[in-house]
Amino acid sequence: MKVKIKKKSRIIHIWGPRGKLTRDFRHVLIDIKIDEGQKKVILKVWFANKKRLSGLSTVSSHISNSIFGVSNGFQYKMRSVFAHFPINIIMTEGGKGVEIRNFLGEKFVRKVFMAKDVLCKKNDSVKDEIIIYGNDLNLVALSAAQIQKSCLVKKKGYQEIFRWNLRFIKRKDRMI
Repeated sequence: MKVKIKKKSRIIHIWGPRGKLTRDFRHVLIDIKIDEGQKKVILKVWFANKKRLSGLSTVSSHISNSIFGVSNGFQYKMRSVFAHFPINIIMTEGGKGVEIRNFLGEKFVRKVFMAKDVLCKKNDSVKDEIIIYGNDLNLVALSAAQIQKSCLVKKKGYQEIFRWNLRFIKRKDRMI
């Protein structure tokens, strides 16, 4: 896995076999150094309190997730579960959008568009399951959350919802 990292004024550019990611950390007061010889990213914070130390670990997690994303990728698997009204999920624009039809028997078509560089597809082996995949973990999770939020049930009692047994089940995986 050949991953290349460059830094300029706390903006990190990461290239890999699956593409390029850019992260901006100018809002966090840390020093970022890239050691080419040992293949390490060194993060330093000076005179830190508890809040700035938590920011340091957050930046470290973002960088490691970005490195994994450009080398392998991330995917979310979502499955629609229903008891009475069958929910129809249709991919649009080559996987850049999702249309949800017949949710609670409604005629209204819910349209959700994926975030930048995130695609979705139907899982052929499992019924009513869609796979949302991409390089950036935050954008993949955002797209999955938008699909789930579009099917939020309002103005109905929770007993009625549980009687119909409808929800989206999310599961996060790393693509290998």
